Amino acid sequence: MKIAVVGAGAIGGFLGARLALAGQDVTFIARGANLTAIRQGGFRLIEADGAERTAASAKAAPIGEPGDYDVVFLAVKAQQVAGLAAGVSRLIGPTTAVVTLQNGVPWWFFHKLAGPYEDRPVHIADPDGLIAAKIPAERVIGAVVYPAAELVGPGVVRVVEGDRFSLGEPDGTRSERVRAVSEALTRSGLKAPVSSDIRAEIWLKLWGNVVFNPVSALTHATLVDICRFPPTRALAAAMMAEAQAVAEKLGVRVRLSIEKRIAGAEAVGAHKTSMLQDVESGRPLELETLVGSVVELARLTETPTPAIDAVYACASLLARTLGDDGRLAIQRRS
Repeated sequence: MKIAVVGAGAIGGFLGARLALAGQDVTFIARGANLTAIRQGGFRLIEADGAERTAASAKAAPIGEPGDYDVVFLAVKAQQVAGLAAGVSRLIGPTTAVVTLQNGVPWWFFHKLAGPYEDRPVHIADPDGLIAAKIPAERVIGAVVYPAAELVGPGVVRVVEGDRFSLGEPDGTRSERVRAVSEALTRSGLKAPVSSDIRAEIWLKLWGNVVFNPVSALTHATLVDICRFPPTRALAAAMMAEAQAVAEKLGVRVRLSIEKRIAGAEAVGAHKTSMLQDVESGRPLELETLVGSVVELARLTETPTPAIDAVYACASLLARTLGDDGRLAIQRRS
């Protein structure tokens, strides 16, 4: 199988290195120091148990260089997809499948979703329709990413934990192509179940992200702190109830109770969410993808979301402040 992995960061690097180590023909679509490092020495993977392996056969190419791949894994953040869409389109041949690995509500969410919203765009994910024009929805296989990893240097990724990538066709079928992708991932030592309802899995992950990411960014608190402080635990429950109401109006069933979802977050412990890490590092926030998308779908379905709206408003101001100043300066009294 000829595979392109667009993005050589934490998740893309982990996935691509595992596939290359299992004998797949893998090309990373990368830039800068990552591009140079992979071309010179392949991709180095530090597993969760500390074992190190180098995928020496992995290749690298810049975005925009044409190719005809069997599968393209789109392993960049959601806000980066539009800027890369034209280059990604040059990797797509007559039968190429594009596996989307982004958090939040994807641009193709309504593709083949039976009901009144079928084939509607998601404006937060694709404001001007550029992504849909360059990456046709019929090429898409949805995915939900569960592992945690970090890019520790150019062409070097350390796995923190996890090895599951759920896959699913937008129409819920077990197509030949989704089975082939699942088998390739399985041969590389990853768990790759094929879901008959990938939107439900996307929403289950989003259910936590819409709450814990912005609340942690605003409070600088870890997951366990949010869950054990009664006012923020109550806020989390209120936001989840609102998000669940939106999902149900879209025909998406969340098969988990709110209390179990909060308990699961609490069990993770003193973990800083990705959005809090971005605040501390002065990086742009994935706010629109993780929260704005839910607000958009709430307005579409005429679902009241006062708690989510309030947190979104505060986090949006935070994002603008970060954009103006680069990072927040917090003064502590001695």
